[in-house]
Amino acid sequence: MNTSTDPLVALRGAIKAQSNITYSDGSNSTSSLASATHIVLSPTSSFPKSTLTRLRKPGASSVNPTPSPRTFFTLQAVYLAWLLRKSSVAEYVKQAREHGLTVGFVSVTERKNVVDWLEGKTSELDGLVPLATDSTTPPGTPPKHRGTVALPATPFPSHSGDHSSPLKRRYVADIGDIEAVKKIKANEIELLDRTSVLRGIKSNNFSGVSQAMADKLKKLRDASKSGTPAMSAPSTPDPKMHARKQKHQYPIIIISSSPTALITMHNVKRFLQDAVFEPSQEARARAAAEGNARPEDMIPIYRKRTAIDSSGRETETQARYFVVDGTEALAKFGADAWDRVVCVMTTGQAWQFKPYKWNEPKTLFHHVKGFYMTWANDPPNHKIQDWNVTELKIDQHRRHIDKSVVAHFWKTLDTWTMTNKPWLMQG
Repeated sequence: MNTSTDPLVALRGAIKAQSNITYSDGSNSTSSLASATHIVLSPTSSFPKSTLTRLRKPGASSVNPTPSPRTFFTLQAVYLAWLLRKSSVAEYVKQAREHGLTVGFVSVTERKNVVDWLEGKTSELDGLVPLATDSTTPPGTPPKHRGTVALPATPFPSHSGDHSSPLKRRYVADIGDIEAVKKIKANEIELLDRTSVLRGIKSNNFSGVSQAMADKLKKLRDASKSGTPAMSAPSTPDPKMHARKQKHQYPIIIISSSPTALITMHNVKRFLQDAVFEPSQEARARAAAEGNARPEDMIPIYRKRTAIDSSGRETETQARYFVVDGTEALAKFGADAWDRVVCVMTTGQAWQFKPYKWNEPKTLFHHVKGFYMTWANDPPNHKIQDWNVTELKIDQHRRHIDKSVVAHFWKTLDTWTMTNKPWLMQG
């Protein structure tokens, strides 16, 4: 083996001459680079694949360039970059790791430059330390550039079988490099993505908000259990709240008495209780055929409601609501009937509210939850734009959609009731 030949020069010459590069385990030839210990570049030139080359790794300090795997690439890494020059990025990284080069392989961005130099397409290569014999500087002359240091002509030692290497010397950063890095970092602009853009400059502690919400939720749960509103608890029980707790407080829903309304006293029970929309005329004809010419002025609605307590246990209860279509029927519930009204369905006609306790739509829908029922293909109603109502669209032909519409109605109403009149959620 000719040990005086530089491994990079020999590898470049073999590639330019298109020589047959083989592998060996020291004594016998082998077909696998991973299992080999030497790379045979010619019949007279063979190097251990772990031999360090003169190609310095990017970012490695040029001060005191003592040969080490941390600062210089091995022959195997340089050869593998050329051997896998046509491979994809993923395949190249995979093969490098399978050959034991976890972090010591030539980077993907530098691979093309190394391959072009090995094939003779370029005469210069960044990071390549010149041989001492190539230097024309007289002996004893200091280098003009601090980053260019000539290495001795002796080849880099191989660490494949050397287990008695001296202790690693402590790395001392160059002062000039430190200042250069500071300047680079000062001019860096951090790229933002949808995650980092949400990070504030200073850390904020939201424990106070969390505690406030926890206290509010506790009051709501306590109010739901005791039947009192979630207000600040007085030192003495309120007689009015005590009386309200003793009797059942079923919520009341008011619908429009207009004959053109989609939801009337004829079809409201089947819609809200069975989640099936039936046109009012058909429901009226069916009731007349059954002997019920006129509907009742108060219709009870029953629905199953699932609740989860503080321990995580799920319980199912049956809630009762009453539906009326006017203030005459509402008066039968007593003087506090309006305190029990949770919902008003409207057709968008303001005359519906004239006999109500609050006859202005904006005031009314501040005290109760409003719903506007319309066909799915109807144009928007500009009259209700300033009203605090939820629009529910009913399809004229597809009855399987009724369940989702009714589910949305009950979910919206439960949320509003729990926030504004929680004592009515226990019925």
